[in-house]
Amino acid sequence: MASPGSGFWPFGAEEGSAAAESPGTARAWCQVAQKFTGGIGNKLCALLYGDAEKPAETGAKAAPGAAEQRPACACDQKPCSCPKADVNYAFLHATDLLPACNGEMTTMSFLQDVVDILLQYVVKSFDRSTKVIDFHYPNELLQEYNWELADQPQTLEEILLNCRTTLKYAIKTGHPRYFNQLSTGLDMVGLAADWLTSAANTNMFTYEIAPVFVLLEYVTLRKMREMVGWPGGCGDGIFSPGGAISNMYAMLIARFKMFPEVKEKGMAAIPRLVAFTSEHSHFSVKKGAAALGIGTDSVILIRCDERGKMIPSDLERRILEAKQKGFVPFLVSATAGTTVYGAFDPLIAIADICKKYKIWMHVDGAWGGGLLMSRKHKWKLNGVERANSVTWNPHKMMGVPLQCSALLVREEGLMQSCNQMHASYLFQQDKHYDLSYDTGDKALQCGRHVDVFKLWLMWRAKGTTGFEAQIDKCLELAEYLYNKIKNREGYEMVFDGKPQHTNVCFWYIPPSLRSMEDNEERMSRLMKVAPMIKARMMEYGTTMVSYQPLGDKVNFFRMVISNPAATHQDIEFLIDEIERLGQDL
Repeated sequence: MASPGSGFWPFGAEEGSAAAESPGTARAWCQVAQKFTGGIGNKLCALLYGDAEKPAETGAKAAPGAAEQRPACACDQKPCSCPKADVNYAFLHATDLLPACNGEMTTMSFLQDVVDILLQYVVKSFDRSTKVIDFHYPNELLQEYNWELADQPQTLEEILLNCRTTLKYAIKTGHPRYFNQLSTGLDMVGLAADWLTSAANTNMFTYEIAPVFVLLEYVTLRKMREMVGWPGGCGDGIFSPGGAISNMYAMLIARFKMFPEVKEKGMAAIPRLVAFTSEHSHFSVKKGAAALGIGTDSVILIRCDERGKMIPSDLERRILEAKQKGFVPFLVSATAGTTVYGAFDPLIAIADICKKYKIWMHVDGAWGGGLLMSRKHKWKLNGVERANSVTWNPHKMMGVPLQCSALLVREEGLMQSCNQMHASYLFQQDKHYDLSYDTGDKALQCGRHVDVFKLWLMWRAKGTTGFEAQIDKCLELAEYLYNKIKNREGYEMVFDGKPQHTNVCFWYIPPSLRSMEDNEERMSRLMKVAPMIKARMMEYGTTMVSYQPLGDKVNFFRMVISNPAATHQDIEFLIDEIERLGQDL
């Protein structure tokens, strides 16, 4: 049930609304406000409706099927166990909620119970005594619950049970011991912003239906471009559904910049294009080439050094080879923070090569872009200001709730020219406001989710300095882990030296392998160690960390830290848990 002050309450009644016209309805709203907010509800209703409309009139009749009103409690227990309004959801359906006639009270009670479920999940996510995951195999979950869709509606009681069940088996990605992906953590302001975004339920294509959100996108993208280093935040940009799409946007715009006729005539009208990226880059570069008809064979992989950084001399060599074959180099995608090693390509040297051969330079900073917030670490992206486009995912290192990815473009208007289709039913040219704020025609999508508000609200709540402290802490934790295991018995580092980002790559060597010669048999057995430890982690539910092979290297752990809730103690726990689960292998 609800804890005091945690629920929904009305912020006011618009002139002409039912609450404004009907004293009875106003009293009902106030009683709900008192139920969910205690003394705050009294003050709120006194402010909104005057002293005569305070929720002291507990004798007012509720609508049929609505909650029985009871006085709000004043206890400090969380979760609160005091009696609340009772609604029998066993006989109610979605059709009893707003906009149903007299559905206000049932709606408020139902949403409060949903919030209770969510808040319990949030609190448990930060509780180290709870599991990161309650793992079940797919066939077990399919057999244990009926997930099928039916012709007849379920009751609201069953709907609430669906919510509880879903979260019961969800991975607690905000748990301080969840290290499995680049996107971890659960920010409270970001969560609140996501809830507000869903309540607003609008689309980002025109100013007329998303005025505040469109302006916030304009302000936020300009600030991000300033941090990249483009004068005055000049240029353009858009929030897209993830870094893979942002990278594809960059490839699309680079192609259009070189051959604008491709928009109407297609790939048959232009020469064979080739793009270049490092062998450690994200797979989305090849996937984008496939989607755009350029082809994966036209993405040339450039060799990396032992730390995973692109080798500029190899890039220039491969560009010259491609030109000699009659191909047209149109894009170099450098990486600022590779997925596995966390490597930062040498952007200044790559920018010099791109300038020399007149090639579009894109920087995939989906993982490493957040370091621009840190005065201590932003030097790792030196040269990013010379890029033509940049991908930056705030839902990774900055901890913004998924999804939040930005594509930033240095040349203003190019994205619009590349993608616009002039749909007259959306982008009428005789509207009464500045049409530059109708941003939808520069996107590939028509419907576009509001992804900016959670980033903007978190930035307001933390300030740049707050993000900086959060990012610096995560990098310090990564260095702490590295220092703990680099000379520890049973651990081998995948590469030498301190981590460049929060990626720490290592093998755990069980006692049975420590005295073996470094030969094929040892590698074959070592390859199985990380997967077996990971499986045990998930079955026990204690922690999660990723593993993978890379090139000629057999499976190793890739630890990444982006969750500000993690501490030194969590790092020590991970080390101990790996040893506990792997001792007998």
